Amino acid sequence: MSALIRIARLRKSFGDRPQFDIERFSLKAGHAYVLTGVNGAGKSTLLRILAGLEGAEAEGVTFAGQATTLSPYPAAMRAAVVYVHQHPVMFSTSVAANIGYGLTVRGMPKAKVAQQVDEAMEWAGVAHLRDSDPSRLSGGEKQRIALARAKVLEPKLLLLDEPTANLDGAAREQVLALIPQLVREGTCVVMACHDRDLIGLPGVGRLKLRDGKLERRDADRDGPAIALVT
Repeated sequence: MSALIRIARLRKSFGDRPQFDIERFSLKAGHAYVLTGVNGAGKSTLLRILAGLEGAEAEGVTFAGQATTLSPYPAAMRAAVVYVHQHPVMFSTSVAANIGYGLTVRGMPKAKVAQQVDEAMEWAGVAHLRDSDPSRLSGGEKQRIALARAKVLEPKLLLLDEPTANLDGAAREQVLALIPQLVREGTCVVMACHDRDLIGLPGVGRLKLRDGKLERRDADRDGPAIALVT
């Protein structure tokens, strides 16, 4: 499978302090990757750059086979890339309204939105919470709602920032079970994390930010290798 995104010479600085200078890398559709590194290495920053939430310099960017840029961030990527924060922001309405919000903004007919939301809630195991106020739910429930909200948008690239942080064992397992399903549907999933269970998932490519560089860590031999171009 060809690369979903390729980036050459990605540089990010905060004032006079360089965050990273990455020679080149690429990510494939239908693959999962974990992004590791010490606190402050730039994991969240890299995800936010890929999502268009922070600026950075890049000498070359290709997305879905088309040459593009990261600044200004292209409409084609904005429609195809979804970023899920470690602490997902939820509106004080209902679970169903939160999941369907993005579809409503896109102008999808109400009947179609309702159908997509129903399917996503069943998929994430939160159908029983349809009318609940998300602010009153547990961290694990909020993460599953956030994944359902992302799934209905059918992203090509899904960026998850610490998706299992601060979750107990049962909640972690429920979230972990959803990620391979997204990958099987062809989504490229990148997870910034410290979670050993995520890092050790079979077939998951591994990337590590160290001293401003992006290092390669091979997936297990039965799974896909990281599409890291050197």
